[in-house]
Amino acid sequence: MTSKQRAYLRGLANSISAILQIGKNGLNDNLIKQVDDALEARELIKLSVLETAPEDNHFLAESLASSTNSFLVQVVGNKITLYRARKKNPKIVLP
Repeated sequence: MTSKQRAYLRGLANSISAILQIGKNGLNDNLIKQVDDALEARELIKLSVLETAPEDNHFLAESLASSTNSFLVQVVGNKITLYRARKKNPKIVLP
């Protein structure tokens, strides 16, 4: 993913709110399944990391991106933004 594409996705992510939270249980199979389903439905999602999360935000973001085959767009504070194009009829067209 190029920096121009990442900047475009960051701009789109400004207007969306976090739909999932990572809490004290950290990354588990249920959370990964929910993120995978959300990426297939929305393509661009934002997650919130609670203070009780066991790992660092950047570690959680990279682990989640690799386990869902998605791109890590950004980590700002306690917010993680992920992107993965839909398999059928992608709505977001990258520049």
